[in-house]
Amino acid sequence: MLKNPSKVMDKTAEGQVGIRKKSKVPGVMIIQSVEELPEGKSHPDFSRKPIALTIQEGKLAVFKAKVIGEPKPSVTWARNNGDISDPQKYQTKFDPVSQEHTIEMPNVSPDQADTYKCFAINDFGRASVTVVLNVIEVGFNKDKEQKAAQMEPGDLRMALKRKSKVRPKTEQKKDGEIDPKFWEILLCADKKDYEHICAEYGVTDFRWMLKKLNELKKEREEEQVQFVKNISNLKHIAVKGDGTASFELDMDLLDINSNIFIYKDGEMIQYSKEMEQEVKHSLKQVGKKFVFTIRDLLSDDAGLYQLDVEDVNVFSTDFKIPQVDFLVKIQEVKAKERQDAVFECVLSNPFSKIMWVGKSSLLEHGEKYDITVSEDKLIHRLVVKDCMQVDKGIYAAVAGIKSCNAWLIVEADKDPNLYGKKKARKTTQAGGSGLDLAKIAAEQQAKLQTERKERIDVGKTAKDEKVAAGTEASPSLMSGYNGSGADLEFMSNSVYASDSGSGFSSVSGSSVGDNCGLEDHTEDGWIGVDTKGTGGQVLLTSGLSDIYVARGKPAELVCKLNNSNTNGVWSKDGEKLSSKGGVTISQNQGIHKLTFQRCNDSDAGQYEFDASGCKTRVMLTVGDVPEFDPDELYKFSKPVTVKVGQTASFKLMFPPQDSLEIKWFKDVHELTDCGGVKVVKEINHSRLQIKDCLESDAGEIKIQLKNLFGTVEALSRLIVLGKPSIPKGPVEVIESTDSVIEIKWNPPNDDGGSAVTNYIIERQQAGQGSWTKLGDVSADRVSFKDRNVSHGKRYMYRIYAENTEGIGDPLETENITAGTLIFPGPLAPPKVVSAFKNCINIEWTPPEMDGGTKILGYQIEKRKKDTKQWVALNPVNEPIKALKYSVKEVSEGSEYEFRVSAINASGVGEPSGSSLMACAKNPNLKPYFKDPEDFIVVRAGNSARIKINYEASPIPDIQWMKNNEPVPSCFNTVNTEKSSTLTIPNSKRTDSGVYTIVAKNSSGKASFDIEVRVTDEPKRPGPVALEQLVHGKVIITWAPSPDQELDDRLHYIVAKYDSDTRMWRTIADRLFCTTYTTSVLSGREYHFRVYAKNDMGLSEPSESPTWGINSCKASVFTSLPTMITFERPPSILVPLKVHTPPKGYQCYMTCAIRGCPAPYVSWYLNGICINSNKHYYITNVHGVCSMHILRVEPSDGGEYKVVAVNSYGKAECSTRLKIKDDPNVHGKARMAQKILIARADRWLKRRAGQNRKARTGHEEKTTTAKDAERDSAELGREKEVDGKIPDGHIFRSRKEDMSGKKRTSGHPNITRLTHKTPNTQLAFP
Repeated sequence: MLKNPSKVMDKTAEGQVGIRKKSKVPGVMIIQSVEELPEGKSHPDFSRKPIALTIQEGKLAVFKAKVIGEPKPSVTWARNNGDISDPQKYQTKFDPVSQEHTIEMPNVSPDQADTYKCFAINDFGRASVTVVLNVIEVGFNKDKEQKAAQMEPGDLRMALKRKSKVRPKTEQKKDGEIDPKFWEILLCADKKDYEHICAEYGVTDFRWMLKKLNELKKEREEEQVQFVKNISNLKHIAVKGDGTASFELDMDLLDINSNIFIYKDGEMIQYSKEMEQEVKHSLKQVGKKFVFTIRDLLSDDAGLYQLDVEDVNVFSTDFKIPQVDFLVKIQEVKAKERQDAVFECVLSNPFSKIMWVGKSSLLEHGEKYDITVSEDKLIHRLVVKDCMQVDKGIYAAVAGIKSCNAWLIVEADKDPNLYGKKKARKTTQAGGSGLDLAKIAAEQQAKLQTERKERIDVGKTAKDEKVAAGTEASPSLMSGYNGSGADLEFMSNSVYASDSGSGFSSVSGSSVGDNCGLEDHTEDGWIGVDTKGTGGQVLLTSGLSDIYVARGKPAELVCKLNNSNTNGVWSKDGEKLSSKGGVTISQNQGIHKLTFQRCNDSDAGQYEFDASGCKTRVMLTVGDVPEFDPDELYKFSKPVTVKVGQTASFKLMFPPQDSLEIKWFKDVHELTDCGGVKVVKEINHSRLQIKDCLESDAGEIKIQLKNLFGTVEALSRLIVLGKPSIPKGPVEVIESTDSVIEIKWNPPNDDGGSAVTNYIIERQQAGQGSWTKLGDVSADRVSFKDRNVSHGKRYMYRIYAENTEGIGDPLETENITAGTLIFPGPLAPPKVVSAFKNCINIEWTPPEMDGGTKILGYQIEKRKKDTKQWVALNPVNEPIKALKYSVKEVSEGSEYEFRVSAINASGVGEPSGSSLMACAKNPNLKPYFKDPEDFIVVRAGNSARIKINYEASPIPDIQWMKNNEPVPSCFNTVNTEKSSTLTIPNSKRTDSGVYTIVAKNSSGKASFDIEVRVTDEPKRPGPVALEQLVHGKVIITWAPSPDQELDDRLHYIVAKYDSDTRMWRTIADRLFCTTYTTSVLSGREYHFRVYAKNDMGLSEPSESPTWGINSCKASVFTSLPTMITFERPPSILVPLKVHTPPKGYQCYMTCAIRGCPAPYVSWYLNGICINSNKHYYITNVHGVCSMHILRVEPSDGGEYKVVAVNSYGKAECSTRLKIKDDPNVHGKARMAQKILIARADRWLKRRAGQNRKARTGHEEKTTTAKDAERDSAELGREKEVDGKIPDGHIFRSRKEDMSGKKRTSGHPNITRLTHKTPNTQLAFP
């Protein structure tokens, strides 16, 4: 869970804060100096921080960093103990291209080792990071006083006296003198390396060299026996997979406290005895094994390394670093699962093998990795086979001290059909450099040949100059052995350059004590010796070499002379030998042999062959080959069985033996201690552990013990129990008829370690997505018959192998057709139903012949006019099911024709004939409007936007009008292909009115009216007055709001507050009048508020005076005599009746009410007062209350209520109005016309008598009752026609009246009724 940033105490400016923020880069501390960052700004941060550095003194130390932030941060550097102001020691730089900030320390010294800090600062915060610099002291530059203090006085004197025989590089050798380094290398070199060592140092007299080398070896042996018992297993210096270089040897010291010294090119170097310490040089001792390691390899690390015990040199090895670089580096590879990934690079110089490292482990050629090199040895490739998620990581190519690395990203296969299943192996490869590597390598090869030729020419020129000057070779180099002057011929073009896998050259060597015997082979198998000018002198062309023979095995010593007639003498330890006791001496054409039938301990010793003074010696050593304990060997030979994902362990005990080399193999590949493989080698046993076993790990496991006398091996087997592999294909179709399909396959190559128990068969019909299990077959059967097939249909099958561990991956077949393919017949040409600019609709009929199987769908093709290519609109595996289709892949104005093909289980049938050409364009269409709004309310001051969508073809001309006049030019009109928008900027109340849009094209004309009402928040009503005429009732009256005349939708809301509840509550809503009567109780105090409300909202309230305890009340006269009065509360004489008129026709409601004084009558629709709504024509004549709707709309349906109120009370009645559709009204038109005429005449009579005042309340009652009876009779007749208006009558609604139609003069609620019958016009409320 994320934590909120915490405020920390930090040195910030006054008024600022210090908020610690988290960086994406570990180790970076960020302090934000503001609470909130402005938009687009950010605090500093490091996108790449400096990396800790351990470096040798005298080298260039560099720290690099990248920062981000807005505004761009400034970067500074500092150190904990000291300053960095000295420009000679510290140089800060910024690269604008790479955006890197660097600090460089040339010729770094130990006193610069410290913790350094990098700061990035801008206006919004600060980011900082620390990095450590370690400086390694080398040579004699280290503090001598400290060194002397740590050494004993005797050791100090010895160290001061010591001096290597190899001259340091600073010392120059004399002309003609051989560098002592030459002899040190030869003393530990293998004989096969003598040739190129001599060629490198310019030694041509090979015989003299061999004599001198023998003398030096004897001297070295005599020196070594003073401190060392035995030396073996010499391994020359080489580079390891972790980027270090090391050499090792087994050395048995006489005194374990003897001092060991390491020299490089004649100079003593300091080293650590702990491998864990990150220092340049270290020497680790484990028992008798000594391992010297060099870290952080540089080009200066090349040279001759020597290990001395006290004053005696024990081992020397030459470390060469070739001059090579990468012309093309390996690139990042993104591969999918089960795909092969390729890394490739090009070198500047030939290398037979470079080092490939994957995820910090050395990679070898095998089943998982394929490592190849081009013929010119410049192009190197690594192929990671069958990539899985565990293979992703960093891979590196190492050549010499140069390296390059790149990521391997393995993307998961997201196919939902493969979830939970093993993916199939892909045959494609991902990666590669994307360049023409062969061309780059050819250019580099030509360049190298040119440089080599130039060097040869320079050498020849220098040689010719020396010959011309009379220069002679040094006698030490030219004098022959025994004064013969015979020279050993060397190849003139020999090159001393390594192409070993590590990229470093080292001289192989043998154990100390080898004699001068020469075993260096040329093309013919032996060293050639020039015998010209020898005068018949006997010479050795091939000498003896030290050999090691297993006890009881035969052995043979062979040497060769240049003279076949010369006899030689064999001797052992100075005693002459003859052929006896299993020893045989033979001679054949100058080849002399000493043969041992069975070697034993008595045969060991030094043997010498002498022929006319030419001697050669050899040491024969007899010993035992490694051996196993029989009981342990029997245990080891038993197979190890594990399940997938488990760990397999092998262990073999054996007797302790000297100089024993242990190796483990799986099949033919050696197993090393890396990844999931753990190899433990002890003096008396060895263990192999393979973690997380896979099925591919199964196989033969072999352990090999090897010493100087032979090799012994023990075999075991690893069985990994898992699911079986895919059954072996291809699947053979044995039978395919219209009723049966029989298939056959082969067992899997890998049964997963346990026998296959059975096979599972699944089937999928072509065109369907689901697989159906058909059944199982036993393991001894590899065939299956499917008898449930349909003729002509195609099927796919999956075969799974199953064992006790589960079900393996399936073998999937191709589509197999049951019987002969029968395709459907052709269809009739399709018909073009309609065409538009972006769509053409076609339809067709099924074919008469379906081929005997169900039609699965259809394929549609189109062809553009003036072209010959038919383009399929849907693939075969996605057939169209319907018999019609909308083709949307068309271009406006282009002509197309279409054809249709039927698809069944056999495939696609013959296409139909072509349809008629159809042009992609819209048909002519009269304009019509789509779902327009006819009423819009806008706040004054805002912009009014009226958008009308329409359909028309061709595009119509649009005209906007207001009240039948063109709109002002200040209004904005935007017309598009399918809509028109009118914008009224900064609308005012005067902009209210009826707006008409007129669309006209060649197909017709259409118009539509939109009423726009511009209004604003209403002003408060006028003063509020309270009046009480009846006890318990208060009449609230108020002056109308000034906006009432401007807004006919404005109404009022009344709220009441009393001293008992002490709360404001609404007592009346949607009042279109300015008076309201409410009930009050004595002893309470009341306050009233009146609000005006319209479409924009509420106004400020108008407050009433306080009504309460001390207010004026109705007077009570107790002294006056009782009088008779006609005053009474309202009552309903004739209630409202239910009406169900059709939509668009009139509706007439009446009821009779009495009361004295005359009650105030209000009409309500669904609880909303409609007295002032001009859509309803309401009258009240002598108690007969009528409400007339000229044209009924669905919105008029609902509950209607009449409320009559006077000072004595209230009465109400209600009914419901239901709207229905009934167009059959023609038969009742005449009766409805007579009723309307009679009603109009009666209304005129009432209108004339409204000015006459009734003389008594009885007369009023009588009049009202008669009118009510007469209206009731009319309502009865009206019910007969169901309130339906005959065709031909046109009623103008309020909306139509606002569209410019004239009202009749006189009564404001009278609208002209026009009948199409001539000379008939009526007017009524």
